[in-house]
Amino acid sequence: MSYKRDTKQRVIFFGDSITEQGMALNGYVSLINRKIEAEDLVKKIQTIGAGVSGNRVYDLYLRIEKDVLSKSPTTTVVYIGINDIWAKTKSGTGLDIERFENFYRGVIVKILSAHSKVILCTPTVIGELKDKANAQDEDLDLYSDVIRKLVKEYQVSICDLRSVFVKYLQEHNYENVSEGLVTTDGVHLNDEGNKLVATYLWDTIKSN
Repeated sequence: MSYKRDTKQRVIFFGDSITEQGMALNGYVSLINRKIEAEDLVKKIQTIGAGVSGNRVYDLYLRIEKDVLSKSPTTTVVYIGINDIWAKTKSGTGLDIERFENFYRGVIVKILSAHSKVILCTPTVIGELKDKANAQDEDLDLYSDVIRKLVKEYQVSICDLRSVFVKYLQEHNYENVSEGLVTTDGVHLNDEGNKLVATYLWDTIKSN
C-alpha cells in the first residue's frame, strides 16, 4: 500500500463572537468557504472556526492549545480586540493596552512555535459614526497600532480591517448613522460587514 501525505492546508479562524457568527450562513468564514469552492480549492484548503462569544485576548491565550494548536493549523487567523476595548467601558473587565499587548505576544509566540503561519486582524468598529466620533475610536486606533507593531516585530501578516472599515464608513455613511451599514448593533457584522471581512481576509490568506 502506498501512503499519500495529507497536503491540505488548514486555516483556523481564532476569535470572539464576530468569528463565531462568521460560521453562519452569510458569515465571513462561510463566504470564504464559498470563495474556496468557486476557485476549486476545496481539496487544498480546509477552514476551521474557533470563535467564542465574549472572548478577549487572554481567553485566546488560555484555550489556544485545545482549540488551535491541537488541530495542527497551517495558517492561524487571529481576530480579537473588540471585547478588550468594549468591556473596559461596558463592565470594567476589558484589558488595558499593556496587558493586551502582553497576552497578544503570548498568543503569537505559541502559534509560531507550532509552525503555523499567522495573520493578525485589527479590530473593526464599535459604532459606525464618521470622523472618529465614536466613543471608543481612540482606543480602537491605539490597540490597532499595537497589532501593527507586533506584525512588524514578529514578521507575520496583517489584514488591517480597522483601516478598511474606517475608510468604507467615511465614503458610504452619508447620513452618519451609528449602526446598520456594516454592523447590526455597532459591533457585530451584518451581511455587508461580513462581505468586507471575507474579501480582504481571503486576499490575505491567498497571499500567504
